Amino acid sequence: MSGRVTAVSSSGEYSFTKPNRDSVRLLAGLGVEGDVHAGVTVKHRSRVAQDPTQPNLRQVHLIHEELFAEVGEEGFEVAPGDLGENITTRGIDLLGLPVGTLLRIGDSAVLEVTGLRNPCAQIDNFQDGLLKQVVGRDDAGNIVRKAGIMSIVREGGVVRPGDTIETELPSGPHRPLDRV
Repeated sequence: MSGRVTAVSSSGEYSFTKPNRDSVRLLAGLGVEGDVHAGVTVKHRSRVAQDPTQPNLRQVHLIHEELFAEVGEEGFEVAPGDLGENITTRGIDLLGLPVGTLLRIGDSAVLEVTGLRNPCAQIDNFQDGLLKQVVGRDDAGNIVRKAGIMSIVREGGVVRPGDTIETELPSGPHRPLDRV
């Protein structure tokens, strides 16, 4: 499975949205250079409050651009960076990837998928009612999270819009993504 990067975003300050950039540099074991969520240990404020020594499994946030069209059909306007993601993609079923999938991006960057983003009420502060569009329940009553996936940086490199993304599934039994 392959796809493309459609946008890259980062912010050095805690903010819900992140401005788009011409490129971002991924740093192995840390995340996006200069981004507030980069680091070896957790940086998300709610996670830091629980235990600041937890490993940072949320170094890089990816969202599939197709989600923007889906929520657009319900009257919401969402563009790359609006939901705080670092990399916006097209052509890959991010939510269907198993834990441990490697994403090879551009010339040298490699991300390892760790889990699903667990969106919070801040999404409704951005656009009222949007949270219900990105978190819901399936027919069996299971929670379905659609606000992207989280990853860690295995190999650094510069990522730009237009870069290709190649997926490499892990060997052995695949574990479905859960919130991280």
